[in-house]
Amino acid sequence: MTVRQPKTEIQQAFDARMDRDKLLQCMRCGFCLPTCPTYITSGFKESHSPRGRIALMKAVADGEKEPDEDFYRSIELCLDCRSCEAVCPSGVAYGELIETAKQILIDHHKQSIKEKVIRAMTVRGLFPHPGRLNFVADFVSFYQSSGLQKLTHAMRIMNLFPASLKAMEAVVPDVHTYKQPVDAAKYQADLPPKKYKVAFFEGCLMGSMFKRTNSTSKILLELVGCEVVSPKQQICCGALSDHSGEKAMARDLARQNIAAFENLDVDFIVNNAGGCEAELIEYPRLLADDPDWLPRAQAFAAKVKDVTQILALVGLDQFHLALPEMTVTFQDSCHQQNVMKVAAEPRQLLRAIKGVHLVEMEARVSCCGSGGIYNMVEPDASGHILERKMAKVAAIPKVQRIITANPGCFMQMRLGVERAGLAGQVQVQSMTDFLLDAVNYTRYHH
Repeated sequence: MTVRQPKTEIQQAFDARMDRDKLLQCMRCGFCLPTCPTYITSGFKESHSPRGRIALMKAVADGEKEPDEDFYRSIELCLDCRSCEAVCPSGVAYGELIETAKQILIDHHKQSIKEKVIRAMTVRGLFPHPGRLNFVADFVSFYQSSGLQKLTHAMRIMNLFPASLKAMEAVVPDVHTYKQPVDAAKYQADLPPKKYKVAFFEGCLMGSMFKRTNSTSKILLELVGCEVVSPKQQICCGALSDHSGEKAMARDLARQNIAAFENLDVDFIVNNAGGCEAELIEYPRLLADDPDWLPRAQAFAAKVKDVTQILALVGLDQFHLALPEMTVTFQDSCHQQNVMKVAAEPRQLLRAIKGVHLVEMEARVSCCGSGGIYNMVEPDASGHILERKMAKVAAIPKVQRIITANPGCFMQMRLGVERAGLAGQVQVQSMTDFLLDAVNYTRYHH
C-alpha cells in the first residue's frame, strides 16, 4: 500500500486552482506536437510539448509529482502562442491552463533576479503607463537619431549588457520615424461617405513607438468609409500581464478599457496588433468570475475586430491598388491566427495589390519567438525559434518584404533579418504601412 505524502503548498495551489475538466480534455493524441515551437527546438522533449505540460500540471495537482526545476522550466519556456489550440480535436483550452500555471508559479515559486528586473521594468513598470512609454520612445528616438547608437555600437558597449537587453536594443525600430504620425490631411479630399463608426484601440507599444502605423491604420479606415474615434482613457490591453501570470493587473487594465469604450456608439472596436486584439476578445474569460463586469466584457469583446477584417469587409480592393513588382511573405501573429482566427483577410488584401506576389513560408503558422517579453527572459530559446523561422524566409526566392501584424513580430523579424545577413535584401513592414504605400503609389502612378 502506497502512503501518499501531504501535498506541498504549490501542489495545493495547483489542486485548488487548475480546472480539472479542462486538464482531462487532453486525449494525448499528439496533434499538437508538430505545431509547438518549444517541443521542436527542445529536440522533441515531451515535457516541452502542450500535452506533456498538461500531464505535468495534472500530476502536480494530484500530488503525484513534486514540482522540481524541470517542471518549472517546462512551464516557463512555453510561449503561450496557442498554436496547439488551433489543431486540437478536443478543443483543449490550453491558453487558460498555461496562464493559470504561470500565475501559480509567480505566487509560489522564487523568480530569478533577471526575471524580477525584466518584469519590474516592462510588465509592471512600463507598459501600463502611457506617460512612461512616451518618455522611453522620446529617449530612444534621441539615442538613435543623435549618433549615440552608432557610437555605442562602434565602441561595442552593448557587449557589456545582458543578452536580453542587447537583443531588445537590436530590435527596436527607427522610433524617430515610427513615432511620427502620417499627415492625414492630404487624404481628406478622397474620403467617401461614412458607412461605419469605429473606435480605434491604440495599444501601448503601438501608441508610443509605432504611432505611424496607428495613423496609417486610421487613414485606411477613413478611406474605406469609417468614422474613427479614439478614447483618451484607454490603456494597455493587458496581454503581457495576462500571458506572464500577472492576472490581477490584467484584470484591472481590462476594466479600465471596457469603461473607456463601452459608452461609445460605435459599430466596431478596431485594432492592428494581433496580440492586443486577441487579449481584448478574451476579456470575458479574464473577468469570468466578476458578475458585475462579465456582461460588460462580453459586450465589449463582441465588437473587437482586426483592422484587416474591416478593410476587407468594406472593400479596400475597390481602389485597384498597385505597387512595383515585388515578392512578399506574411508573418502571422500567433494570437491573430490562433485566437482571433484572422488569416484570410490579410492575404486577401495583399493578393489584391497588382505587382505584389505573396509567397507563403513553409510551415507558415509557426511562432517567431517574440512572445511578449519572452525574447527578453528566454533569449536562447527565442533565438532558436527565430532561426527556424528565418530559414523559412530565406527559402523564398527573391523575397523582398516580410509583412507583419504585431509589434512584437515586427521587431523580432527585424532581428532575424539582421542575424541572417538579409538586411540589404529584405525589409520588414507592418501591414497597414504597406497598404498605405500601395494607396500612395496608385494615386501618383495611375
